[in-house]
Amino acid sequence: MFNPPHAGHIELARAALGELGLERVLLVPSSIPPHKPVIWDPGADRRAQMCRLASSGEPRIEVCTIELERAGLSYTVDTLRSIHERHPDAELTLILGADMAATLDSWREPTEIVRLARVAVARREGVSREQVTRTLGPLGASERTDFIKMSPCDISSSQVRRALTSGQPIEPLVGADVAAYIDEHELYGRAPAASASEGGEA
Repeated sequence: MFNPPHAGHIELARAALGELGLERVLLVPSSIPPHKPVIWDPGADRRAQMCRLASSGEPRIEVCTIELERAGLSYTVDTLRSIHERHPDAELTLILGADMAATLDSWREPTEIVRLARVAVARREGVSREQVTRTLGPLGASERTDFIKMSPCDISSSQVRRALTSGQPIEPLVGADVAAYIDEHELYGRAPAASASEGGEA
């Protein structure tokens, strides 16, 4: 969802490019996420613009607005189908944190997701590799899963939002350009610190 995008997202994209030999990484902001929305969500267009600012200067990290072009809820399986239709010869890789990968069996059409794309998993504190493999194995992803070696990232979008509501600086978390954009447009400032929900499909 990238609400907002932060330095951890870019760090993970760089690690995936380097470790997996990917040609490029697409940041795909959702239009209408299927899980409970975050209060004071600035909207898909502004989240997309923040992704552009966060990835500025990264030639192999691009923003893809395919979910903004599609009506209705943003489901990962629909996005993968659309990208596959546009680029039928491309080998797709879905990059997830371990916390999200461990819930993939609850997403819409999970076996189709792993048919359409390899799964690259980034470590998260509190989620073991075994938890992830227990979820992905029955979906047929055992031979289509890569574990990214980068250390767990201790930055989250909810952490950034909490910092904003408590008046703490966010530039170290999101970078100067995204921090300036959030300040200019007064985003997230009224969101209660305890109201954010990160659960559900990304």
